[in-house]
Amino acid sequence: MTAISNLNLNFNRPIKIADDVYWVGVSNPEIGLQANPYLIIDNDEAVLIDGGSRPDFASVMMKVLQTGLPPSSISTLLYQHYDPDLCGSIPNLEDIIDRPDLKIISQQENNVFIRHYAVRTRLTCMESLGRKLVFASGRTLRFIPTPYSHAPGSFVTYDEKSGILFSSDLFGSYSHGQDNFELLLSLPDACHTCTDPVPLREQPDCATGKHRCRLSSIHRFHRMIMTSTKALRHAVDNIMAVDPSIIAPQHGLVITNRQDIATIAAFLRRMEDVGIDYLLKEGKDG
Repeated sequence: MTAISNLNLNFNRPIKIADDVYWVGVSNPEIGLQANPYLIIDNDEAVLIDGGSRPDFASVMMKVLQTGLPPSSISTLLYQHYDPDLCGSIPNLEDIIDRPDLKIISQQENNVFIRHYAVRTRLTCMESLGRKLVFASGRTLRFIPTPYSHAPGSFVTYDEKSGILFSSDLFGSYSHGQDNFELLLSLPDACHTCTDPVPLREQPDCATGKHRCRLSSIHRFHRMIMTSTKALRHAVDNIMAVDPSIIAPQHGLVITNRQDIATIAAFLRRMEDVGIDYLLKEGKDG
């Protein structure tokens, strides 16, 4: 795979993050919580992962079409949890894909809620598939449970061919409201040896004084979105067990460097007071 960088990326078109794997999201740095749908194309089959909200449908589908893929080639819609920023466009996607054998795959705990998006397609639980989806070519997507990170039925998806792990909310971050939208995360060298506790106190500036801390937004996002410290650590351990080469989160920036992945994973495992633990410690439980 040819390395990509934030330089000269055209966010009005699909962006290839690996062979036959595309970001098909919407670039709007003012949203505050950027959503990232992804498309995997394997010969004449395709899977759309976390397809997006209803307002974003037209932009997402335009990027799908720009890959040259007919919508009817999308055989599977995959949803790693049930929030509207992932699932809101399901009826629109069903209409344009228009195939009777379309699969919508999630976890059973998620399907209870996904059905309320006026879904017509029969919902499939990943457990009934043996926690994997196999293309006609043999390419395999493995589903890895990450319960309570953030929903009871949350899971992540590992593409064995590309080495990409689609991490849902995990490894994600809030948008910074920057003028120039970025898709890829690149940590400065100082981050890999940083022992300063400032990021864990959510301060925006790096201790070196040379740049804003790239970990503070990741910390703030996980502390507020994940349910507990234990759930977050369990999820990170499950993810790192497959040794992904790229992590593609549903929010925030794609991580394409193994050293950056390892540094962020270690950072997340050191976090304390996540979710309910934070609220109880701060006396904010009502």
